[in-house]
Amino acid sequence: MRKNLGKAVALITASVMAVMSFSIDAQAAISTKDVLPATGISYALGTNVKALSELLTESESESESTSEESTNVEDAFDELGVETGLFVTDTNFAETASVVDASIIAPEVEPATPAQTESGKVIQDTIIVSRGYTEDLRAASGAQSSEEASFKNLVIAQVTNYVNVRDLPSEDGEIVGKLYNNSVGNFIEEENGWYKISSGSVEGYVKGEFCVTGVAAVDLARKVGTRIATVTTTTLYVREEPTTDSSVIGMVPIDDQLIVMEELDGWVKVNIEEGDGYVSTDYVTLSTEFVKAESKAEEEARLAKEAEARKAAQRAAASRSSSGSSSSRYVDTGNYAPAGSASGQNVVNFAMQFVGNPYVYGGTSLTNGCDCSGFVMSVYNNFGVSLPHSSSADRSVGATVGSLEEAQPGDILCYSGHVAIYAGNGQIVHASTSRTGIIVSSATYRSILSIRRIF
Repeated sequence: MRKNLGKAVALITASVMAVMSFSIDAQAAISTKDVLPATGISYALGTNVKALSELLTESESESESTSEESTNVEDAFDELGVETGLFVTDTNFAETASVVDASIIAPEVEPATPAQTESGKVIQDTIIVSRGYTEDLRAASGAQSSEEASFKNLVIAQVTNYVNVRDLPSEDGEIVGKLYNNSVGNFIEEENGWYKISSGSVEGYVKGEFCVTGVAAVDLARKVGTRIATVTTTTLYVREEPTTDSSVIGMVPIDDQLIVMEELDGWVKVNIEEGDGYVSTDYVTLSTEFVKAESKAEEEARLAKEAEARKAAQRAAASRSSSGSSSSRYVDTGNYAPAGSASGQNVVNFAMQFVGNPYVYGGTSLTNGCDCSGFVMSVYNNFGVSLPHSSSADRSVGATVGSLEEAQPGDILCYSGHVAIYAGNGQIVHASTSRTGIIVSSATYRSILSIRRIF
């Protein structure tokens, strides 16, 4: 009687399980590439994989033939070493579950020994995760492809000087701006061999034969674009190696921009005056910068600003000259022309007086110590020109100079986290490091980020 009662209970339990299994929606993968790895999970991988619903059906059949086999799903899985919590009951699986290629998430590992039932059937673990999590994974793994897609949408000028941007796709159209060589715009549409672009504040048409876009623009964009790390903390330490245990080789203030040389996991390699080093990505924001088009109005405003700056400097210089040399703030060494002229060469002559003086981080004193932007700021202040105490902000002052070949004495040369004054003949004068102080160097000792003209 007790034996028959046990069989009856087993049959009833199996029937209940059959009804319950109707709501279970699980999926078995057929290859290792369909499995989403997770920390702490041991996977049973095999080629003779069967769906969970099929295994449950076979389990029900076996439970009817013998009362000694377990009829509880969780107990059965426990015996196999599989956590039932990994399986999610969800009748809307297609909308919530995603499968991610294992090679994207983790490196290859030795396959785990397949978990089997007594009949030899392999159980394949499939983890169903939230849409948000899988989208994050896709975003991380597809960052490079996303960047490539955005670069394909760029229009890059390839000309000797510039290509005109017009308001109509025709040479009869009015010129609304200029897209200089290697400058970049965003592609909008094509019409009769003309590309409609948006670049900076300019929107209009450029002749397609003078530009590159689509697949051809991807590699070119990486060459003409500048990968920038902008500092987001008050003072950022630059270290010899990508670890917080490494020695500090230099410091960079907030909002300074550094050229990224290499991107690592949690760190970027950057170039500063003291040399190459690493900064944590927790304290910088990364971006790719391109030179954009200049509108007709912006060009006119720039030229007017340059003219006004020259006039202001001339007035300040005249005022200083009339007060007499005895009231000069700085002593003329006799080797260089004293302050009193608005020419770029006299800016250089004045700056050269302080070669050999110390470098002090955050300083602005030309005699007691200054940093790179403090040096440039203080030199130009002597000519009545107010400049920011920031090497990255100096990239926006004055007017753009296209190349070192076009640079003139007194121009400001901006580097990654550094700024200097062009002295002519391929040289610069600058407050370099605490070890060297204010020195004269070759202008090409590092990659030039920008050249600006004040006078």
